[in-house]
Formats: sequence, structure tokens, C-alpha cells
Amino acid sequence: MVAVYGNFVNRALVLTHKYFDGKVPVCGELTDYDKETLKEFADVKAEVEKLLDVFKFRDAQKEAMNLARIGNKYLADTEPWKLAKTDMDRVATILNIALQLVANLAIAFEPFLPFSSEKLRQMLNMETFEWDQLGRTDLLAEGHQLNKAELLFEKIEDETIQAQVDKLLATKKANEAASYKANPIKPIIAFEEFEKLDIRVGTVLECEVVPKMKKLLKFKIADGLENRTIVSGIAQHYKPEELIGKQVLFIANFAPRQFKNGLVSEGMILSAENFDGTLAVTSLLREVKPGSEVK
Repeated sequence: MVAVYGNFVNRALVLTHKYFDGKVPVCGELTDYDKETLKEFADVKAEVEKLLDVFKFRDAQKEAMNLARIGNKYLADTEPWKLAKTDMDRVATILNIALQLVANLAIAFEPFLPFSSEKLRQMLNMETFEWDQLGRTDLLAEGHQLNKAELLFEKIEDETIQAQVDKLLATKKANEAASYKANPIKPIIAFEEFEKLDIRVGTVLECEVVPKMKKLLKFKIADGLENRTIVSGIAQHYKPEELIGKQVLFIANFAPRQFKNGLVSEGMILSAENFDGTLAVTSLLREVKPGSEVK
């Protein structure tokens, strides 16, 4: 949306500086197309006000943007850069009309883009303006000196936007980490209940993503007795190659769980959930034999 606005403004001002030393040229005899163009934006003030009165701000902004679309089409259709070779009087009229449209844009966008409107008024050298002037075709007098043309909007590259997003996310994560508080301890259980769990150490022999199930990793675990398959939902937190050869803690005496694709998981790998929802697989400070029990 702003690209249409900025493009029209830039073309109108740059052409005026190129052909008329930055002074508003004389408006000569109007063609039927000129009159049609002027008629198109004659009612913009009433339309924008009507929409603002019922708090339809987005629609009001679109109505104001029609000025830029009208201006862009007008310049594209009349092609003053081509006429400059043969008919400078006609070029003067075209650019006069274009500049009147630009001046109207500076007023129309005051409620929506006040800083951009102020910048545009500075380029147009508009010392004063009033909302009631919106829709007029004599906002800039013939011979009025314009200031230097500049880009109204600076293009922001995707890399710059992503850098800002990453910075905000990093700040958010840092704030969450600083304010982190562990969840309350669960109800006390008897030691005998804990003893029912058979937690063991296994060595990861193989690891791969489960086809069509992006969250799951399939492990082949050496457990000291025989190799077993364990499926774990940690594919979003680890790449398979990061875990091959590592020793992990797993619950060995859970009943096998069968998935819809027929895959059977023979245990559960233990992971710690960090404050931000990421998972860290539990491991050991030093290597032990596969199948060693956790006590």
C-alpha cells in the first residue's frame, strides 16, 4: 500500500525538479482526461470523513490511498517523460495536476501517517494546511518552490526485519528466564512407589525421524540385555545425529505402546523440560555399561 503512495510522490516531485527546477508549473488547458482525473478525487474528503465518523479507520485509509492510485494511473497514462521531448506545456499541466494530488495526500494521510505527512509537507514546502482544504486543486500555487525530493518511505529489507524479530524474541526469552519459577513439587509418594520404576541407562545405537510423524524419533537402544526400540516425541528438539552414540536414561518396565503406523515403543526416554518448553534428554556425567540401573 505505501509503495503505491511513495512511488507516486517520488515520480511527481522528481519530474518537477527535472523539468521545472522544482517549481510548480503552470496549469494550462485541461483535457477531458484531466477533468475526469480531478473529478475522481473531488469527493475524497467527504468519503474519508464519513468512514472516520463510524470508526471504519481501515476503510478510511483505503479511501485516502485511492488518491495515490489515481495519481499513479494518471502519470502512467499521460507519460510526461515522453511528452517532454515535444510538448512542455502539456507536461507542465500534467505535473501541476500531479502535484495538487500529492498535496492532497499530505492532508488526507495526516490522521493515519502523521510523521510521513509532515515529511511530505516539508518536501512540498507547505507552510500551512487545513483539513478543510482537502479535495481542492489549487493547494500549490504556480511558481511555488518545492524542496528537495526524498524517498517518503525507506524500504526495509527482510534481513533487517528478521533481525528485529530475533532481537525481540531473545529479549522475551531472557525475561522469561529471569522470572522463571519452578512448578510446585508434586504430592509425596512412598519410596516403594518409586522402586516400581525400572530406570536404566541405554546407549543409542540408531536414531531416525519417523516418516509422516515429524515430532517422533525412533531409537534403537542397547540396554545390556537385548536391543529395544523406543519412540520419543523430541524430534523438534534434537537432530538424530546428535543423539547417536549417547547414553540416555529410560524407563524399562513400561508396557509397550503401539502407534497407528504399527510402530511399537518399548520404554520411555527421560527428558527435562526447560522454562521455554524445550526438552533436554537426561544423560550421565560419565559413561557406564548399558543396562545400568538408576537408584
